[in-house]
Amino acid sequence: MATIDLGKGMPAADLHDDKPVAGSFGSEDVILVRHRGKVCAFAGKCTHQGAPLETGLVIDGTVRCPWHHARFSLNDGEAVAAPAFAPLDKFTVVEKDGVVTVTGKEEQTRATPSTRSIGKVVIVGGGAAGHACADMLARSGLGGDVTILSDDADAPYDRTAVSKDYLAGDAERDDTALPEPGLGRGPAPNVRTGVAVTSIDVEGHAVVTDDQDHVPYDILVLATGAMPVTPDSLKSAKNVFVLRTLADADALKAAAKDARRAIVLGASFIGLEAAASLTQAGLNVAVVARDSVPLAKVAGPEVGAFVQALHESKGVTFHLDRGLKQFDGHTATLDDGTTLEGDLLVIGVGVEPRIDLAKAAGLRLADKDAGGGGVAVDAQLRTSATGIYAIGDIASYPDPRLGHPIRVEHWVHAQRQGQWLARSLLGAVTGGYGDTPFFWTGQYDASLHYVGHVAKPDDRRIEGDVEAGDFAVFLKEDGKEQAVMTCGDRDEIALEKEAAWDAA
Repeated sequence: MATIDLGKGMPAADLHDDKPVAGSFGSEDVILVRHRGKVCAFAGKCTHQGAPLETGLVIDGTVRCPWHHARFSLNDGEAVAAPAFAPLDKFTVVEKDGVVTVTGKEEQTRATPSTRSIGKVVIVGGGAAGHACADMLARSGLGGDVTILSDDADAPYDRTAVSKDYLAGDAERDDTALPEPGLGRGPAPNVRTGVAVTSIDVEGHAVVTDDQDHVPYDILVLATGAMPVTPDSLKSAKNVFVLRTLADADALKAAAKDARRAIVLGASFIGLEAAASLTQAGLNVAVVARDSVPLAKVAGPEVGAFVQALHESKGVTFHLDRGLKQFDGHTATLDDGTTLEGDLLVIGVGVEPRIDLAKAAGLRLADKDAGGGGVAVDAQLRTSATGIYAIGDIASYPDPRLGHPIRVEHWVHAQRQGQWLARSLLGAVTGGYGDTPFFWTGQYDASLHYVGHVAKPDDRRIEGDVEAGDFAVFLKEDGKEQAVMTCGDRDEIALEKEAAWDAA
């Protein structure tokens, strides 16, 4: 189908309420949207990873990206919800005599809002939650009052790319960098990398770093994330890798250059993403897991069987219902006596929240059986200590839909918690945090989207053809639909469910 030249115009009658129309203006992709009687035009691709926004949804004054659910305001193109941060370019539009025409690109100077100071904000952790919180505060003009202390040697980067594009060799290291917090509007936050915080002086309102630097705060945000679980038997073994940080991926990529065979321990999302990336990098990969079916505990055995078959079609072999007895750096011995040769072993058996700092400070922790462990926070993401907040992978918060606390280890969810907290501190939102959890995983050419949260997938209903990779799995908790996983042409269902549950 030929692209509509919006510079020449299109019939206004063909533009329906809240239905994006794709076109072009010069060499640029543009979408037109009629919303609440007004026609607006914006750049046609998401600023996160270039998804075509004409296939997104217009909901509540925003256009939502079909791939990773970023949201852009239809007022000015601002990126209002992660994983996108950069705004959409806006175009001028004229509607006259039944024709809608794009006449040019607006020269936008996005002024930094004048916001009252909320004091010194110290954020411990430069991952998804910490970066997003700092970015939103900086976009509001408070970047000069914000300090990020990160024990990672690298400036904030997109961890979702670490196990996917970067490990597979489809992206360069620099491509993983997240935008500078604040997007250059006003003062930038002070981002200190390679700095470990060793303790919190709760009474003195300061944190202490490993070099005994005391950093005072008025507001402290703990965004320490999670760390990979490493079985004791593998902690001193050679040629063993985890995959969490950019440095982890560097080490694994370097080892993979001279390797022919890789063993992945664990059929978690991160383990399977590593298996896919290493396979695409040319290695022979074997996956060892105690699960009978990969991912069955998340979405049910049907989806697990689909993902397993997809990997097997690429040459991956599975050793399921099996544990690892030992690995000597070259040979893995399983608990049934099977031996596997491997030049390297990647551990993907899960992560644990990094709560040592909070625990030592005496903050209230969540019960592992009622909230998933982590740091207990209230609906405003406040910990048990005044002036201290927790967000991201460590935060066990009361989910308003489920009616009980949950702790979620999803990248976008952590970003949105950080953004929400920033808005809350600025007085821009009221009530409690209640965004619907969302994550995606890329397995070769298949992309699976998961919206919502259930503890177990036992109560589920399937629409579509799972084997063909075109399906939606609806999941219930206590008899009420609370999550959905989609793949293929049914991804719009996940967008719609997310919007509906956010509004509930």
